Amino acid sequence: MTIHTKPISFLFIILFFGLTAIQAQNRRAIPPEKPKLIVSIVVEQMRYDFIDRYWNQFEDNGFKRLILEGSFYKNAHLNYMLTQSSPGYASIYTGAEPSVHGIVADQWYKSISDQKIFSTKNGKMKTVGSASFYGEHSPEQLITSTVSDELKLIDKQSKVISVGIDPIAPVLSGGHLADGAYWLDPQTGFWISSQYYLKELPKWVRQFNDKKLADNYLNRSWTTLKELSKYVESRNDTVDYETGYGVNINYFPYDLAKMSNIEGKYPDYGLLSQVPVGNNYTKDFAIAAIVNEDLGKDAHPDFLMLNFTPSKEISNRFGPLSVEVEDTYLQLDKELAHFLSFLDQEIGKENVLIVLTSNHGVAYAPQFLSSKRIPAGNFKSTYSIALLKSYLNATYGHGDWIKLYHNQQIFLNRLLIEDSKINLEEFQQKIVDFIIQFDGVANAVASSTLMKSEFNRGIFEKMQNSYNQSRSGDIIINLEPGWLEDINTTSTSNSPYVYDTHVPLIWYGWRIKRQENNNEISIIDIAPTISALLNIAKPNGSTGKPIDDLLK
Repeated sequence: MTIHTKPISFLFIILFFGLTAIQAQNRRAIPPEKPKLIVSIVVEQMRYDFIDRYWNQFEDNGFKRLILEGSFYKNAHLNYMLTQSSPGYASIYTGAEPSVHGIVADQWYKSISDQKIFSTKNGKMKTVGSASFYGEHSPEQLITSTVSDELKLIDKQSKVISVGIDPIAPVLSGGHLADGAYWLDPQTGFWISSQYYLKELPKWVRQFNDKKLADNYLNRSWTTLKELSKYVESRNDTVDYETGYGVNINYFPYDLAKMSNIEGKYPDYGLLSQVPVGNNYTKDFAIAAIVNEDLGKDAHPDFLMLNFTPSKEISNRFGPLSVEVEDTYLQLDKELAHFLSFLDQEIGKENVLIVLTSNHGVAYAPQFLSSKRIPAGNFKSTYSIALLKSYLNATYGHGDWIKLYHNQQIFLNRLLIEDSKINLEEFQQKIVDFIIQFDGVANAVASSTLMKSEFNRGIFEKMQNSYNQSRSGDIIINLEPGWLEDINTTSTSNSPYVYDTHVPLIWYGWRIKRQENNNEISIIDIAPTISALLNIAKPNGSTGKPIDDLLK
């Protein structure tokens, strides 16, 4: 008996502890009632079709993992016309259109003070972490609350951290109540913030800056991950109309150390906002934030806004069909894979809710479309406004009738118009009738029309969604598809057309089922969906709707 008892007892012990370990593992894999950490990832200026175009080039654990293991919404759009960076971030996190949240553009004109207003710039706020002025930002121009604001209002122990190289991204995504919002100081290469959020940088941020990783990232060359012949989704590496980084700096390899050198004295760290390693630097800092702020470690949901902004500058300089853009996304794919692996080990997939999207897309270069005999061109705004001013002077007498033209909006001198006893609505309509005659102009609408009418579909609805009575221009101009303003870059975005409005939308992790969905979704539906999943109030200006099948 004793001969057989010991092996049986030993086998029993092995089975007991084995089953206990499996049960414990299963318990850990069960998602909690609420996610411990929400990570919202915005890849600046990412067209939806980049997913399909680069699919065969992606590795398995980055974009592919998010899509194949998550809910992929293939028909997500912006629902307004002026698809610039600032309105995109604000719309994602407020769940509202620019007409409601007030961030109508990257900048606008304030007639009372006769000055341009930048969406986040605030000279009253001092920089924290540097002696420069690059920290003078705040979210005070954002009229409504954000989804993370609503979380903070009911749970003071929840933490909200937002990061991104360009200050617009972390400021508008972090909302009014962020515990920390951080961006790059192009003078020092350090991560800095604003007095609005902090009195001084946390110790961990100072220690991170002391590593001087920015110097390491700039002390290298940008070379392609693969042989150039493998970039079959892109044009040739040398294209005449690419503006690149200057004269004869528009093809691989790019010597970042040389490009960032200013007069042989000191580096321009601002180059990190224009090259893929800027995304690496952002991811590194986001991981440091998770570790040092103990994000996702308790029952109080935390929020991390991770904004990858260099993709905008790269696609503006080279266009969406360039090798540079393709390589940027292949490198970002590797960074996402590393970030997801880190989250698995640090917090656990079942505890983390990830949302990935973009704030807008980007247009093809007009020169490229023209070479393919597709109608396209550049709207000569300076020439057109000069003619408009001459027309107004001839019609109403010499005067400074136009205060500002900026990004397809005309701001009028209303005080002069009033003093001249001219009917504002008739004045605006004359401008509309005049400007619509120029090549490349598809539509023009006056603010008086937008205030009196309610458009329920089409381009004019999107124009109305971009219009805020106290901040928008008197005239909004929409260009024809394929047309851009006469800019000094290869491409940009600022239209209501599909290439600017159609963006990826992926939900992944905590309680998210695997699915592909072709129903039309608006990016203003993201914030109310997160609110519903957290069982908190929607942002106070939200007009979006929760995505039903994510709530089941």
